Amino acid sequence: MRAPIIGRAAGRLRVAVAALTVLALAGCASSSAALIAPPGVPKIPCGNVTIAVNPWVGYAANVAVVSYLLKQELGCKVVEKDLTETQSWEGLASGGVDVILENWGHDDLKKKYIDDAQVAVELGLTGNKGVIGWYVPPWMAKTYPDIRNWKNLNEYAAMMKTPKSGGKGQFLAGDPTFVTNDAALLKNLKLDYNVVYAGSEDKLIAAFRKAEADQTPLIGYFYEPQWLLSEIKLVHIPLPLYRPGCDASPKTVACDYQPYDLDKIGRKQFVDSGTPAAELIKNFSWTNDDQNSVARDLTVRKLSRDQAAKRWLDANQDIWEKWLPKK
Repeated sequence: MRAPIIGRAAGRLRVAVAALTVLALAGCASSSAALIAPPGVPKIPCGNVTIAVNPWVGYAANVAVVSYLLKQELGCKVVEKDLTETQSWEGLASGGVDVILENWGHDDLKKKYIDDAQVAVELGLTGNKGVIGWYVPPWMAKTYPDIRNWKNLNEYAAMMKTPKSGGKGQFLAGDPTFVTNDAALLKNLKLDYNVVYAGSEDKLIAAFRKAEADQTPLIGYFYEPQWLLSEIKLVHIPLPLYRPGCDASPKTVACDYQPYDLDKIGRKQFVDSGTPAAELIKNFSWTNDDQNSVARDLTVRKLSRDQAAKRWLDANQDIWEKWLPKK
């Protein structure tokens, strides 16, 4: 809509007066004084941001990059808390956590904290595609090609026995806090294996690396995005096709894991506060390859989180600049 002629002339007069005022103030100020931003909506300072850190290196890669930008670009004070997935959601409710940067499904927790309690909100997708499943090292798939069919796994159970597997084949899991269906799947698919926990993601990775290097038998839980898959092409063994609802009951689940579009979850009061940190986190989105690159720097190159983040950010400015809040 065009403004009336009188209104436009008055507008030009106000601009001229404002310009003269700024010049006059500049003449009185010292040469080191900062310029005063034009009037408008006052900018809310970032303040504190508490990020849950879940126990896998891909999540740590997210934290590294987001935390670095929050501190360096927005001036936030970032607190990182090492928590399990369930503890992270509880933290949203208690106020001890502001954001979860990589959520793998958890429809039950979304219902509890987002739909019912209304203390959390979805903050959009991370851009990462999550695949959970059963894997073997490449040498096994090459030497025993029919192991790729889950129906043949009992033929290899004796080969997989270890002192910890209770007379059955060992199925190696990672961190005991990871939410998995493996014990129920082994039972419901009538497979002669017991779950044995490596204890952590690092130990699970070490076991797969050793199994490939030494050509020793191994089957276990794994997932992507994960930097190890850029080094060793672990072979995924598909289980009966996932269909919505097939994993609703842990007692009867007999299907593969759900593929995930990973997302972010924020504490509602934090998001509603207007902090620029929430806008940056909403905008944060990258690929599996991006995450794997930072995760590999953290794990293999032994870089600190800030060092790994800066290395990726320096090479990808065209990506992360789009995440920053609009000025």
